[in-house]
Amino acid sequence: MSKPRTIVQASRTILLAALACLCVYGSLLAEQKESSLRTLTGHVFGAESQPLSKAIVYLKNTKTLTVKTYISEADGSYRFPALAVNVDYEVYADYQGARSDTKTLSAFDNRKQVNITLRIKAK
Repeated sequence: MSKPRTIVQASRTILLAALACLCVYGSLLAEQKESSLRTLTGHVFGAESQPLSKAIVYLKNTKTLTVKTYISEADGSYRFPALAVNVDYEVYADYQGARSDTKTLSAFDNRKQVNITLRIKAK
């Protein structure tokens, strides 16, 4: 009778060890996913350095060529969260037909929080 109990106990021990490994592995994957993302924030200003509300900020992923947009807040701020760290992005703003210079967020920039100021040139 002691043999079946020993086998059952060994099976439980192995199962518990496997579950513990899976939990550790899952938490490491979640941590790695978080560390592989970054956020781009900034402000849009006019020619007179005034913040521009409702400017359209364009963010282009140079790998997939997809474009995201954000309409700037009352203080001219914009935000693009959850960006991949291994991709270059191009960002510019448009306001009433006038456009800022295009700025690049490089994959070599390893900051998790990047701030880029965009200035709309006068027509």
